[in-house]
Amino acid sequence: MSESRFDNVSPLDFRYYGADEALKALLGPYVTERARVVREAMVEAAAVRTLAEWGVCAEEVAAEVAAAAEGICPEEVAAEEERIHHNIRALVNVLQSKVSDEAKPYVHLCLTSFDVIDTAVAWRLKQAAYKAILPQVGELQKVLIELARREADQVQMGRTHGQHAVPITFGFALVGFISRLDGRMAGIKAAADNLRGKVSGAVGAYNASRLFFDEPEKFEADVLAHLGLEASPTSTQIVEPEFVADYYHALISTFGVLADLADDMRHLQRTEIAEVGEKFEAGQVGSSTMPHKRNPWNFENVKSMWKAFMPRMVTIYADQLSEHQRDLSNSASSRFNPEIIVGLMNSVRRLTKVMGKLVTDEERMEANFEMTAGMVAAEPAYILLAAQGHPDAHEAMRGLTLEAQASERPLWELMSENEELAKYLAEMSDEQKAMLEDPHSYSGIAAEKTRAVCDECEERLEGLMRSVG
Repeated sequence: MSESRFDNVSPLDFRYYGADEALKALLGPYVTERARVVREAMVEAAAVRTLAEWGVCAEEVAAEVAAAAEGICPEEVAAEEERIHHNIRALVNVLQSKVSDEAKPYVHLCLTSFDVIDTAVAWRLKQAAYKAILPQVGELQKVLIELARREADQVQMGRTHGQHAVPITFGFALVGFISRLDGRMAGIKAAADNLRGKVSGAVGAYNASRLFFDEPEKFEADVLAHLGLEASPTSTQIVEPEFVADYYHALISTFGVLADLADDMRHLQRTEIAEVGEKFEAGQVGSSTMPHKRNPWNFENVKSMWKAFMPRMVTIYADQLSEHQRDLSNSASSRFNPEIIVGLMNSVRRLTKVMGKLVTDEERMEANFEMTAGMVAAEPAYILLAAQGHPDAHEAMRGLTLEAQASERPLWELMSENEELAKYLAEMSDEQKAMLEDPHSYSGIAAEKTRAVCDECEERLEGLMRSVG
């Protein structure tokens, strides 16, 4: 019986990656086992190409090895590894089997396994950022910018500690996430650009390459230049691990922004709030037993995925430790790292889709606003009273808010009737008093700030996309 995706163990394979052909096409060249083998072969080819440039072997040898690397068969390498129990030596053996006797000696010459492995990891992660991660996060950013501009003037009650605070606009609520994603994309780009490789040998001291070259560091730089990488400033058998740690930190912190956005949208979809909603498709079911349910399942999925992958950062930090010049304690754990990219990209694509179809209920936003509109004036009232010289404006307004709550009367009415406040109110402008009576206009520069941040982030996004294109 042939295997199907239902025989897989990881839900990434059978649900979030394996079942998404578009995501597989996007990430396949960077996160799969096939990608690992192919990119490691390319490192081997780059090393031989540099040997030819330095006059150690003929150009024809480099061309032979390059052709063999381009046609590498991961299944063959796996079969060889099964025989000899060493992954990189298996790769070398397969490459050598595909070239002439003249070319064989130069495959893996001066290299150790982690010259190949760590360099290939850096290449794959950098390309994943340029070709997949940043473009996809950029698409989400575009959707959010468009939505924020659309909702820039839509007054919404701001909330702190789950309680009504003072007015903002829904666009302003979104623009905070836009700004945070803007910073995270810059962080991903910087971390990707700073990924490093190595061609420094078994303990990082260039022991093997020094047999051939007076400037082994220059040889290393030339090999890595073919792959668009720079060398780790120092290395043992492995590259300094902080470069990869910084990269995954940038991804995980981006995931945190997505989870926070999803959590806010989920709460705004609560029955009691109901200011936004996921657009339900025809035939979509919200509950197996309650036909009326319209669950915010996409937003909940993003938060759930973040919960699964955020703790992986602890393992990456743990992988900073390697005894002496290297041990094997990161060998198995680091193989799971590409799953972080898959989880993040699944959530990015999910949010891009759902935020692009987000339904906003302006009437509900207004109804929720009106629930406490009579109390919102407490903050501007106390500030204006203090500006007019009231000796204890905060306490005066606190007392009136308690009275307003007990009597269920608007705060402005109680202020207008209060003899103690009369002289201070008389000094206020008509515009100030109108705002205290109807606090819809008490939203600061929320709308203006929304548009300004959208403009700035859109400009930076365009520049970023040009730089990775």
